[in-house]
Amino acid sequence: MNSPTNLFASVAKRSSRAPAAPFLPMSRAEMDKLGWDSCDIILITGDAYIDHPSFGMALVGRLLEAQGYRVGIISQPDWTSVEPFRALGKPNLYWGITAGNMDSMVNRYTADRKIRSDDAYTPDGAPNKRPDRAVTVYCQRAREAFPGVPVIAGSIEASLRRIAHYDYWSDKVRRSVLFESKADLVIFGNAERALVDVTKRIAAGESIKSIRDLRGTAFLVPQGWMPDEEWTVHNSTRVDVPGRIDKQPNPYAMALEDPKQCAIDNAAPEPDAQPILKPIVIMTREERQAAAREKARKTVVRLPSFETVSEDPVMYAHASRVFHLESNPGNARALVQAHGDRDVWLNPPPLPLAMDEMDNVYDLPYARAPHPSYGKAHIPAWEMIRYSVNIMRGCFGGCTFCSITEHEGRIIQSRSEPSILREIELIRDTTKNFAGTITDLGGPTANMYRLSCKEKTIEESCRRLSCVYPTICSNLGTDHSKLISLYRKARAIPGIKKILIGSGLRYDLAVRSPEYVKELVTHHVGGLLKIAPEHTEEATLSKMMKPGIGAYDEFKALFDKYSKEAGKKQYLIPYFIAAHPGSTDEDMLNLALWLKKNNFHLDQVQTFTPTPMAMATTMYHSGKNPLHKVTEDSETVETAKSGKTRKLHKAFLRYYDPENWPVLREGLRRMGRGDLIGNGERHLVPAQGGEEAALQQQRGDRRPAPNAPMGPRSDAVPRGRVIEVAPKRGAAGRAGANARGGDRVPASTPFMAPSSKVKPSILSTIKSKPKGARK
Repeated sequence: MNSPTNLFASVAKRSSRAPAAPFLPMSRAEMDKLGWDSCDIILITGDAYIDHPSFGMALVGRLLEAQGYRVGIISQPDWTSVEPFRALGKPNLYWGITAGNMDSMVNRYTADRKIRSDDAYTPDGAPNKRPDRAVTVYCQRAREAFPGVPVIAGSIEASLRRIAHYDYWSDKVRRSVLFESKADLVIFGNAERALVDVTKRIAAGESIKSIRDLRGTAFLVPQGWMPDEEWTVHNSTRVDVPGRIDKQPNPYAMALEDPKQCAIDNAAPEPDAQPILKPIVIMTREERQAAAREKARKTVVRLPSFETVSEDPVMYAHASRVFHLESNPGNARALVQAHGDRDVWLNPPPLPLAMDEMDNVYDLPYARAPHPSYGKAHIPAWEMIRYSVNIMRGCFGGCTFCSITEHEGRIIQSRSEPSILREIELIRDTTKNFAGTITDLGGPTANMYRLSCKEKTIEESCRRLSCVYPTICSNLGTDHSKLISLYRKARAIPGIKKILIGSGLRYDLAVRSPEYVKELVTHHVGGLLKIAPEHTEEATLSKMMKPGIGAYDEFKALFDKYSKEAGKKQYLIPYFIAAHPGSTDEDMLNLALWLKKNNFHLDQVQTFTPTPMAMATTMYHSGKNPLHKVTEDSETVETAKSGKTRKLHKAFLRYYDPENWPVLREGLRRMGRGDLIGNGERHLVPAQGGEEAALQQQRGDRRPAPNAPMGPRSDAVPRGRVIEVAPKRGAAGRAGANARGGDRVPASTPFMAPSSKVKPSILSTIKSKPKGARK
């Protein structure tokens, strides 16, 4: 495998480079202004072009521009015709294809497979501006536009489809995206290093068909292909099964031994036979480890074929487990999977970027604005992140429903303090309408900045799926002092009035540093703080690889303590997932009772969406648990698949909503829990008929409905909207997830209380503007 070199090793200093384009060109007219007759690379994306490092096509484009290449962008082309793909002419080197910051299927469909009414990554949120499975469609159109030009696919959509994968929207196992798209190469994960290397080699005249040694790349080869004769295959095409068991000899047996066998065993050696001498080699631990690494470097793991995993759910779960165990760049081996008479070959994951490389990537000359061709159009994803700063990548949490690990990896890649502070100053000085508030310093998580394994050698040899589950690893450094220092320096920048933390907090790590919790609560919470317990029941949490609810209680105690000391009224906003694999009706009922006990009226609810290659998706499809060894008889995972059951699970999270009461009554009676239906304090939902009066109150009509039983009305006024999102976190992911529109609820919805003595919800004290009034 190729040795890594610094991304910017061959890049001239900015002062001696050609001036950067104000925006990467999207038209021939812009190319003419730059004096270009052609582009070296043309990037095709399913998103609007926003020249900001939170958007993949801008980051990649500016990185290649810094390397000296001319890069053009075709944004959201009309895929029903080939002509839009010819807008910038023929690229000199290759096409770069991306669906955008989100998977196109997650972007377009809700968790119930309904088409969304908007798209956060499109001007004015317009829907239907990208095709389903956009990577495949764009690759095919690019190939049609200019045959013979290499096609390279990337982005999260390509990453999550690099091998055979379960596709929730078609409810079947689909082939690798390499087959469906006909791409020459897929670059998965953090693509910078592989992309720079492959660009230089193609520019030097090397055929893309011969580039087979780059980490983080996948490609098609003839079945049985090997890089050279030194490689060996580790066959993992079947689950472990017992071998032949030899009969144990009976020490008390009186039977005579076979004299022929005794004669062979006791025969004298041949007179000319030479003794075989085997030297004893004594190796140190370091030498043994080095030998093992060298052997692994030349070993490929053969996964069960596409044909096998598409027909056998157990083998699918086995393949998923093997795949995830080969995800640490320090020890991962290459993977290969047969698709008919060809193989999909996956090189090991990319090596993380060093801090100076991260700094250089984020310090590139971004315009930090949408392309001027959009005029005054409102792009929700841009509005979400325009005043935020991404300080790190990756996540070592390993949550099974999340795709970050499969895409960005578990190793945290952080920027330096000076780089982050420079970006804050740049936002202050150049971003229009900036009022002094940075809306987030974060990334996939809020508080993993510069956290890592205490020993590099341990990190490189580790094969754990999570650094924090079932307990926080003793080798993980949890010192938050560098993050505290960053917060303090950011607050001290002139012109900065407030630094908020909008990324999801990993509270089981935060409680290891009470000083960090105090710093966060005192200075960086704007009244509400998002955290994600996801569930309360241990059986479900174990399938998510999330900590028990006790960790939430511990953090809440610190949060309340430091809020009180700061003289602030602040609240936690917990996120929960409905219908996650392993979650039963009883689990969801217990969660609803916990919410009622703690007086939570949730506005934002996540319904589990099975995204390709996530381990929770494996549980959903196969009914097996890939967190442990998979066999025919291994643990079976109960999963809510029917629309009726998923609707019930979602209703439990919003037990107070009158529209959910009929569903909950039916479900509770079916579960034998009719005792929770009634108007008393111990009941979860009111008796039959209460919703009619509550819905009248929602419409503003205070008159009681005819013959409707009236219970006391709560003063709680839940606000906001229900959101069904794919389980994705991060600066770019937040823009997609939190801006997604699911089922809407009115901006103000008084309701009939299900109990006679109900305290107002803590969320009812939060004053918020209706959606239409927000700017």
